[in-house]
Amino acid sequence: MQATNANGCPRHNGDSSSTDLQNGACPSSTNGQINGETEEISPKIKSQTDKDIIRLIGQHLRSLGLNRTTEQLIQESGCRLDHPAAEKFQMHVINGEWLKAELDLNELKSLLEVPHVLVEMKFLLLEQKYLEHLENGHVLEALQCLRGELTPLKHNTTRVHELSSYMMCSTGEELRGMAQWDGKGTLSRQKLMEKLQTFLPPSVMLPPRRLQTLLSQALELQRDHCLYHNTRATNSLENESLLTDHVCTKEQFPCDTVQILNDHCDEVWFCRFSNNGQKLATGSKDSTVIIWDIDPVTLELRHRKTLEGHSYGLSYLSWSPDDNYLVACGRDDCSDLWVWNVETGNLRVKMNNSPEDSLTSCAWHRDGKKFVTGGSRGQFFQCDLDGTVLDSWEGVRVSACGARNDGKTVLAADTHYRIRGYNFEELTDFNIIQEDHEIMSFTCDNTGRLALLNVATQGVHLWDLEDKVLIRKFQGITQGYYLIHSCFGGNNQDFVASGSEDNKVYIWHIKREKPIAVLTGHTRTINCVSWNPAYPSMLASASDDGTVRIWGPTEQYWVKRKHRGQSTSYNSSSNTAV
Repeated sequence: MQATNANGCPRHNGDSSSTDLQNGACPSSTNGQINGETEEISPKIKSQTDKDIIRLIGQHLRSLGLNRTTEQLIQESGCRLDHPAAEKFQMHVINGEWLKAELDLNELKSLLEVPHVLVEMKFLLLEQKYLEHLENGHVLEALQCLRGELTPLKHNTTRVHELSSYMMCSTGEELRGMAQWDGKGTLSRQKLMEKLQTFLPPSVMLPPRRLQTLLSQALELQRDHCLYHNTRATNSLENESLLTDHVCTKEQFPCDTVQILNDHCDEVWFCRFSNNGQKLATGSKDSTVIIWDIDPVTLELRHRKTLEGHSYGLSYLSWSPDDNYLVACGRDDCSDLWVWNVETGNLRVKMNNSPEDSLTSCAWHRDGKKFVTGGSRGQFFQCDLDGTVLDSWEGVRVSACGARNDGKTVLAADTHYRIRGYNFEELTDFNIIQEDHEIMSFTCDNTGRLALLNVATQGVHLWDLEDKVLIRKFQGITQGYYLIHSCFGGNNQDFVASGSEDNKVYIWHIKREKPIAVLTGHTRTINCVSWNPAYPSMLASASDDGTVRIWGPTEQYWVKRKHRGQSTSYNSSSNTAV
């Protein structure tokens, strides 16, 4: 067998120094056979980086079935893709030659960085051998493998007991289902080989699809540095060009006013898109809630229904998880709460527990059957859809609230500048966040881990609720003691937006403190912003100037798409402009 160095390059007895061979250098010349002819080859590969690149290219070519091209690359470069012992091992595994594969392990032992993993590798081989015997109906051979080969290893006894239970399977289909295994053949053996490769150093055998992995990592890094990247996260390389750097322009970001909603006749205090992104609810000082429908083709908003009969101005709205119901809350002196059926436009219940209550904030549990509500006078209730108080927590002065994804814990910001967690079922509470100034409002991202706080005189703060640490203070916003609601947004919630007392909308990338966009057009304080969860290029803002503005990509963006022959409509299923 031809000797090789640790990097899989063939060694020859010649003028190459022992130092060069130890460093993985390719020999100064090799005799290669190309198209049946033997010719002298003078390798041009000098650096280790170039050798690594050759191996990566060769692996990819081989995966495409270009075997002759791969062999020519190996001959001309003088460097193998993998160590000969590893190549032989892989061939025996894919062919199901288990005895030969076990013998190969002895050759590989000296090449392993951690020799004791040899037992795990042998266990995996025998496990595949055992399963294939069972599928073939060779029960005696399977039993011999289990008792005579797997058990004596004294390794992973729990798995051995689990494997023994598969003896009871009466059909191959039952075996594959119980073992969650693909069955005898190339697919399961390839998966086995990929597991085995994790134990081999990359100098001996390249990890599977290494070139694709590196390219995916490079694209991911470029996306992370792209300020305006606002398309669905994917590890696929299919829709990306490898010939140019990834870049998204500000033109495709929601920076232009595309529609102004003027139907309210007083200050607009709140706006919130539905969870499915198909509707917008707005609440105003004029004591009405307006429900707007979004045209999925033009993305224009149309007045659907005005919900009337509220005693006070509407300062907070919350959609149920299924978007069938909407809870509406008033300002500090409001003791009423309204639960609306959005589809019918009918009031399901007007809740009034006591005239002394202050119900100014609410949040739904994820089951959509209960919600919590509270206010600054010390009321904190858990209610059902009919407004019946199921549980209450005395003495909690709530300025804002939310529900965790666990379905049990409720978050509440109080007058002590804290956000605390409350479990109504177990009657337990605990501190999560402590600020130095009053928390005017907060919202959580989809994961429930990050929280965005609007803090009096301080602006917008980003907190990690799990680690209980302040991650970032966003710059630019003017925030005094007005109630302003910020939001997460974008396809992957990579952005943060907030209104401001200087009549502007500020947008930040979640990893940067300075704004990447400042939107102008409103003439008074912007109380609330909401990012559409289905159409990530749509943002709404509600202002004291009595209007709601809808922000979208620039006109130039749509003109360029049209010029390139691309559709100017929107595909909500893929969450991207098409």
